[in-house]
Amino acid sequence: MPEPHTLLIFALACAGLVAIPGPAVLYIVTRGVVHGRQGALVSTLGVESGNLFQVLAATAGLAAIVASSATAFSIVKYAGAAYLVYLGVRALRSGVGVAAEAGAAAGSRRRLFLEGLAVGALNPKLAVFLLAFLPQFIDPAAGPVWLQTLVLGLIFNLCALLGDTLFALAAASAAGGLRRRLARPGGLSRASGAIYIGLGVAAALADGRGKG
Repeated sequence: MPEPHTLLIFALACAGLVAIPGPAVLYIVTRGVVHGRQGALVSTLGVESGNLFQVLAATAGLAAIVASSATAFSIVKYAGAAYLVYLGVRALRSGVGVAAEAGAAAGSRRRLFLEGLAVGALNPKLAVFLLAFLPQFIDPAAGPVWLQTLVLGLIFNLCALLGDTLFALAAASAAGGLRRRLARPGGLSRASGAIYIGLGVAAALADGRGKG
């Protein structure tokens, strides 16, 4: 197992990375505006479940395969980008206001969770992070590498859960005024659709293989 001071330094580094908003945070914030506190928290739980899937994949060595293979990386990257664009197009075509969408979402927590799960699991930047950043804190002499990878990955997941939850609560608390502005039919759909499509395009154009 890594030394306690190594775990502390890694946790602080993870906290700093989590504090920088990325696609997952923007997704969670959007869900907070649309669906309020419960929707944001359910979406956060879905995203963190997707992150956990990637942590387990990294533990099994799949992150190394994705990062070392241009084809595998491209498949994951474009699948995630396509899903975000799909969400954006669906939002633009729905043409409903915030009240209607929030009401329709009252019984769709499962859908919110699954969407968040896909956003987390199909985020190629997290796979690259797990391969490029996490191994710097692994000491082969300190025990099985797979166990150290799992422990460090779970620490990152916990930091992400805490940080994303704070973003979710803040977005839900500040969403009242924004909801009123977007309450007219089509207002919310255009806003959230544009965000999703923008995230999808950014993810497709990002060159994450050489970056953390």
